[in-house]
Amino acid sequence: MAFHLKHKTNIIERHFSRRFQVALIGEGLLVGLLGGGVVTLYRLCLSFAEAQMRSITQSIAGNWPYMALWFVVLIILMAAVCLLMKFEPYTAGSGIPQTNAEVMGSADMPWYRVLPVKFIQGVLVAFGGLSMGREGPSVQLGAVSGKAVSKFLKRKRGEERLLVTCGAAAGMSAAFHAPLTGTLFAIEEIQKEFHAPLIISAMTASVGADFLVSNVLGMKPVLQLPYVAPLPHVDFAFVLIVGFTCGLLGALHNKGMFFAQGLYKRITKFAPFSRLIIPFMLAGIMAFTWPDLLCGGDAIIEKIKEPATLTELMVIALLLGKYFFTTTCFAAGTPGGTLFPMVVMGTLVGTLFALVATHVFGIPMAYAPNFIAMGVAGIFAGAVRAPVTGVVLIFELTGSLEALMAMSAVAIVSYVTANILRVDPFYEHLLAEFLASQQGESKPTLDSGEKILHEFTIGQGSPVEGKLLQDIPWPDKVRVVTIDRAGLEIIPTGQTELMALDKILVIYDEMYESDVMIKLNVMTDSSV
Repeated sequence: MAFHLKHKTNIIERHFSRRFQVALIGEGLLVGLLGGGVVTLYRLCLSFAEAQMRSITQSIAGNWPYMALWFVVLIILMAAVCLLMKFEPYTAGSGIPQTNAEVMGSADMPWYRVLPVKFIQGVLVAFGGLSMGREGPSVQLGAVSGKAVSKFLKRKRGEERLLVTCGAAAGMSAAFHAPLTGTLFAIEEIQKEFHAPLIISAMTASVGADFLVSNVLGMKPVLQLPYVAPLPHVDFAFVLIVGFTCGLLGALHNKGMFFAQGLYKRITKFAPFSRLIIPFMLAGIMAFTWPDLLCGGDAIIEKIKEPATLTELMVIALLLGKYFFTTTCFAAGTPGGTLFPMVVMGTLVGTLFALVATHVFGIPMAYAPNFIAMGVAGIFAGAVRAPVTGVVLIFELTGSLEALMAMSAVAIVSYVTANILRVDPFYEHLLAEFLASQQGESKPTLDSGEKILHEFTIGQGSPVEGKLLQDIPWPDKVRVVTIDRAGLEIIPTGQTELMALDKILVIYDEMYESDVMIKLNVMTDSSV
């Protein structure tokens, strides 16, 4: 008993020590450099694989024997990817749900296997030409890089989770060349909470990763939007229309993806080979019939740089084709993400609005980048349901503060529209599916007896607001250590009443981590 009390005291003292908070910055930088380095190399390999694929398919187009041979190559690539998935199941899909589960304590990814396997799979998928993005895998590669640093430094589970989140931020930052986006995505989508140690360490990791990728790949963002001037206020009706439409399309995007996943799940015999053969064969057909749709969507981005050369029908065809191909690839469980293809689809939606506004309403084509940026922010907010991250992403892509008002309005309208339609947020649905699939498997083996500190913020209108600590049905093995109320530290008693925006620091045994995280998130959430 005395040992456990001393152990708890040491953990709490370390949490509050200034040296620990400074150490988090150093560790975040280390994670950022490692994760950024891995993702930088990953991006270089993907670009090389895609370039080789396009060179080969263009040179053999029309030569039937060689075209048939390319389909044999695709079958070999598919078999290799499937064998790697069987070797390490955590590498299936985008990698973001697995990262979420790791942070929640519901998964224990073996970083030494996930990192090389996910890396190789991404390169093979890119060489096959499948419509998959690099952002999801980059987030997972960054996350396992953070876990590797944690294991090397022999950190406890609570700090390890923090470093995994830092790695996810670094991966997103390096993938999009957008450090603020990486930070906010990790906080808004992965950790789902805001507190100073997390924000500072995640930001340090993002900046470190961005610094590294900038020195290797240059300073230009992945998608550069030459924003000229804000849309005149008299034309702001278009902003609301774009927001509503993007919310509707974001919900349809998710609904279609989830439906396709359900269809693939019916294919159980010889899975995953029998599932992945479909997207790989479709990629072969697209390579010789519609190469613009291949890979993440860089070819489409090149086309929309000159929107005046496109017609409305061409844009609609590209949008439908890209969505159909991406859905076919991702729903099969192919290792790869949909975030960049989703961004590409957002640019197509914005381009379509720009063409209609120009041809029908006479708005100058110079405002086309405004509509493209609104399309990206709207689709991101409608599908992912992370509006703040979407707005910040647009800021980093345009480099213009003047764009924030219109982008924020689009993101808000899109977010509300998609919520009203009651379609699950994309990554939350994938996480729920992943957790459900894990229920029949053994839970991650962790060292019993380790104590974890975690901070929760009491949301306005949450079930515990205004209640005394003694009247709250806390999960088993949970103890409230301190309460931070507007900077004032309160030592809690049973008679202490919780108020909105209180920050409670709780301690619990890692064996109960998954259950505690789920219950306390529900209890403190203002949306309940």
